[in-house]
Amino acid sequence: MKHLTTAQLEAGLDEIRRSPKDEGVLNLIVRRPQAGEREVLHEGELHPQDGLAGDNWITRGSSRMPDGFPHPDMQLNIMNFRVIALVAGDKSRWQLAGDQLFLDMDLSAENLPPGPNWRWARPC
Repeated sequence: MKHLTTAQLEAGLDEIRRSPKDEGVLNLIVRRPQAGEREVLHEGELHPQDGLAGDNWITRGSSRMPDGFPHPDMQLNIMNFRVIALVAGDKSRWQLAGDQLFLDMDLSAENLPPGPNWRWARPC
C-alpha cells in the first residue's frame, strides 16, 4: 500500500470540499459480520436500535462504555467517499476503513451537525 504525501493529500482537498451539501449519493455499503470481516452489500437495512442489519456493532460492545455494552452513539459509521477515494485509492480497499456507509456528501460538522436531527428519505 502506497501512502500519500502531505502535499498529495492537500492537493485533494478541493475535490473533497466540492461534495454536495444538500443531497448525497450512497456509493458503498459495508457490513462487518465478524471481527476482521467485511461484506459489501448492494442494499442494507437500518434499524434504530441495532444499526445496520447483520453488522456486529450490536454484539461486539465498546470499551468506551463502563458496562462494555455497545456505544449508542457509534452504531453507524459514515465516510465521505471523496476522502476514502483519495486516501485508499482503489475502491476494493474502501471497505478496509471500517466504515459502513460511503456517501458523496459534505459530512462536516458545519453542514451536518452531530445529533439526532438528521432526516433520511428512502428513494421511491
